Amino acid sequence: MEKMTKNTNPLNKYFRQATVYIKLPSGLQYPESVIEKTQTNELSVQPMTAMDEIKFKTPDALMNGQGVVDVIQSCIPQIKDAWQIVSYDIDAIFLAIRIATYGETMDITYTVPGTQEQRQHSINLPAFLEDINSKNIEHSFKINELTFHVSPLTYRDMNLVSLETFQQQKIYASLRNANINDEDKVKTFDESFKKMNDLTQEILLKNISKIDTGTETVNNPAHISEFLKNGDAKLVSQIQENLARLRLQGSAPSIKMKATEEDIKKGAPASYEVPVTFDTANFFV
Repeated sequence: MEKMTKNTNPLNKYFRQATVYIKLPSGLQYPESVIEKTQTNELSVQPMTAMDEIKFKTPDALMNGQGVVDVIQSCIPQIKDAWQIVSYDIDAIFLAIRIATYGETMDITYTVPGTQEQRQHSINLPAFLEDINSKNIEHSFKINELTFHVSPLTYRDMNLVSLETFQQQKIYASLRNANINDEDKVKTFDESFKKMNDLTQEILLKNISKIDTGTETVNNPAHISEFLKNGDAKLVSQIQENLARLRLQGSAPSIKMKATEEDIKKGAPASYEVPVTFDTANFFV
């Protein structure tokens, strides 16, 4: 009987290889269905393929989030379900993929505050990655005697909010130009407002895993939902502010800049910060 031999592609040594290794800032132990465990707790990151780049240039795939999910899972094979990656880890993943694909530096263009002047600045991406990983992630906050324990939003949650916000903005824009009577405009606006308010409440509830009162722990979602609906406006506003602050954990830091004398004469402050956002529309080009 003739021995079967495996058909090995002689070009496989030229296939992409992992060039970056990262630990995720959240430090969370994801289920095996989301991320495969490794002995070092590091994820190996490969450069994007040509098909991955195309997905980042396809508006529909970016809008519904599927393109981003596909690219993350392509470049980091240990991630099996990128929809479930929490918000704290997203920027670190994007940074690692960018470094593996295009190198360690990236040029950004910004407008000097107080002027119309545009400047370019080259940023060191590994330094950003190191800065993100150096910060301790907070998982709770306290308001008076109540301690709120946070459940971070997933990429699916974040994408849902972005998509719904975009849809409602389109509705608002169309209402301004639509040739319909005021009564119908008000009705449509009220429906749109209620939809966004319901989504805000849903995300707020998802973001809180439990509340300690000092004498007992409340983790029943129905009880927490009732509390959020009946709490006074000041308290709910404080909760939202704290959650918004914690959601920024794991995000890339702003760049501290000093203005030139010429820019100061044009109205720029002596020093200012430039936010760095990893928008997939311009980050992976």
